[in-house]
Parts: sequence; structure tokens; C-alpha cells
Amino acid sequence: MYCVFPILALSNELLIKCQWNNQAKGTLSLSALCPLPSALESNAPTEFTSLRKRLMTEDRPDRQPRDRAEANPPASESEEGRETPPNWVDLGTSESEVELERVKEQLYRLEAPTLRASAPVVMAETAFLASAASLIWLINFYFPPGPILRILFPLPIALVFLRRGARAAWMAALVSGLLLSILMGPNRSIMYVMPYGLMGVQLGAIWRRGLGWWLSIATGTVLGTLGFFFRFWVLSILLGEDLWIYTINQITNLAEWFYQRLGLLAQPEPLLIEAIALVAIIVSNLVYLFTVHLVALLLFDRLRTPIPRPPEWIQALVEYDY
Repeated sequence: MYCVFPILALSNELLIKCQWNNQAKGTLSLSALCPLPSALESNAPTEFTSLRKRLMTEDRPDRQPRDRAEANPPASESEEGRETPPNWVDLGTSESEVELERVKEQLYRLEAPTLRASAPVVMAETAFLASAASLIWLINFYFPPGPILRILFPLPIALVFLRRGARAAWMAALVSGLLLSILMGPNRSIMYVMPYGLMGVQLGAIWRRGLGWWLSIATGTVLGTLGFFFRFWVLSILLGEDLWIYTINQITNLAEWFYQRLGLLAQPEPLLIEAIALVAIIVSNLVYLFTVHLVALLLFDRLRTPIPRPPEWIQALVEYDY
């Protein structure tokens, strides 16, 4: 039944055209004699109905002006003086360019996560500096050249912290301890981790935050003093003797020598001897940390990883291009 609807609709269109032409010539319309049933017309497909409306608009010239007038009604006097805002056509932007910009924004928002290119560099640099710190400790232990290499003990770990952050610095300190435990044994590797490994992390953290030399030297001195007593405790356990008593006896002999030179007959008290030993340890670590800061100032600037600038009185003593 539905196959008949297109034929009937097409015949109805032809009849309508004939009716318009005959009305223009003053003749009788055939559609008046053979009209299309309303039931069939209502059941016709929508595509033929739209075709019929389009034909009616195109073939009737008297209909077009009225349709245009209805589609574009005359503007009122109030609307004539009103300025319409310019659209994207007036601004000279084509529709394709607008669509391209929209696609670019979506691509930027939906950008896929990628692997950081610096991750292998961080791992390689951390491993290299950790091995360098272990090598410095190893050479100084078996072939000690004096206090030269001892100044460099905490600097590789501090450099890792300055360049790659806290996680890489802790990993470098841990790797250095593990490497030294393989090469020299755990009893000697732990003497590097405490205090020099932790001191490198501490110096790097303070330098990275841009704090002054006073804080880094003070905290480093405290950490170095604790490390000194920690090493004494470990060595005392390994040797089975109290090395602190041996140190006190040596300081007592030195104090008695001073008393004899000054002409004093009194004996130095044990509390005074222990206070002198503690002050000597603190001053030694203070001088050590100051020297480490000077070496780091000269060395890290060459590596384009500068540390905070020293106080003015140090700048006056050390002629350096700051």
C-alpha cells in the first residue's frame, strides 16, 4: 500500500502545476476535476510533502514576495536606530578558523600524560654522585692524603639535593652506604652515613631554601658533634673498650702540661676536662663546616648550582666575584 503513495503524491504535484498554469491562462484546472483524496495526502511520506511546498514556492511568483515580506518584516523605528553587534563574519574570522581554534582547545585540555624525560637523567646523576662520594671516602680511608678529601665528604650528597631534590639526595645517601658496605663492610660504611651522608642532606636542604650560612653552619656543627659521639660509640663496641675514657686521659695530660707551664700546682678537675673536650669537638666541627661552605661556594658556582651568598665580612676576607 505504501508503494502507491509516491505515485499519488507525484501525480498530485503535476495536477497542482497544471492548475497554476491554467489559472494564469484563464483555463479550467484539472485538479478541480480530479482532486487527491485527503486521506492519501495525509498519509504520504514527509519528503514528498516538503517537495510539494518547495514547488509551490518556486512556481508561484506572486507567493514569493509575500513570503519574503513575512520572513523579513520591516523594522520598527526604534529598531532602526539600534546598532547590531558585529558577528564573527564581520570580524573577518571564517567558520573553519573558529572550528580549528575550538579543536585546538580540546586537544590542549585532553593532552595525554607523558613520561618525564628527566627521570633517567635524575637516576644517572644520583648514581654517579653517590659513587663519587663512596670513592672519596674509600680513598681517604686507605690512602689518606690529609684533610683535603675530608672536606669533600658531604658535598656530593648536597649537590644532588640542590640539583634534583630531597628524594634523590636521600637515595644517594642510601646508595653510598650500601656501596661502602659492600666494599668495606657495614661497620665502616655506617660511619660515612652518620654524619657525612646526613650532613650532605642537611646542607643541601638549607642551601636549596636560600637560608643563611649561620643556620647551615650551626645545624651542621650540631650534626657533626653527634656524629663524632656516634662513631666513638660504634668503635667502642667493636673494640670492646671505652674510647671516651682514653680521650679524657689524653686531654688531662694536656691540661696538666698547661698548668705546669703556668706555674699552677692544682690538678684539673674531671668536669673541666670533659668541658674542654666538648668545646674542642664543637670548635673542630665549626671550623670544618666553615671550610666546607667555602669550598662549596667556589665549586658549586662552577657547576652552575650556586649556594647562598656568604656574609659581608666573609666577602671582604675572600676576594671572589660574587
